[in-house]
Amino acid sequence: MMLNGFNLDEKQSRQFAEYYDFLVAENKKYNLTAITEEAQVYGKHFYDSLAAMFFIDFSKIEKLCDIGSGGGFPAIPLKIAFPHLRLSLIEPTRKKIGFLRELCALLKLTGVEFINERAEDHVRKRREYYGMITARAVAALPVLLELALPLLKVGGVFIAYKGSNYEEEIKASDNALKTLSAVIEDAYEYQLPDDLGRRAIIKVKKLKKTDRAYPRHYAQIKKKSL
Repeated sequence: MMLNGFNLDEKQSRQFAEYYDFLVAENKKYNLTAITEEAQVYGKHFYDSLAAMFFIDFSKIEKLCDIGSGGGFPAIPLKIAFPHLRLSLIEPTRKKIGFLRELCALLKLTGVEFINERAEDHVRKRREYYGMITARAVAALPVLLELALPLLKVGGVFIAYKGSNYEEEIKASDNALKTLSAVIEDAYEYQLPDDLGRRAIIKVKKLKKTDRAYPRHYAQIKKKSL
């Protein structure tokens, strides 16, 4: 019922049910989420991941890269809703990559690439390669910008899923945006169902090539973000 607004068919609804069951069954092994109650998972994970559909036409997107995929959010829910999407999932924890492989096999999702690396290392292979990148519950926005933008094509879009304090993160990102030649095009605010909280999606567009000095090593990024 909670996902009714997304026009899912019977197969897609079944995939979400299987996703939930597998997530809960495997959670203790992989430490994927602190949320396991069904309504909470459907609202705070599945609905939240799909909420980008309200603001972005994913039917026109061919490839999507997700940074810090963890339990698969938002990329796997988006893949269920838009089976044509070709995913690149970047996840540095080997065990979580294993979970994602098993999940995609269970749900019979094809066209998914599993990348067991940190984003700042992956950029050596694919600098300015992706047209769209997502990240959810990974890091503060200034940190995310330094991780994502070097991987993004000029003119590409980075979608950051954020909580209710997103305006503070936007204010803290002025220098990062300027340094990395990007601009926030929009910030979309929405409510999760059943009073589960306020969320936002921040849409960032890359304007110019990123200086090759970025991204720095993660220890440097974490110690002092741009």
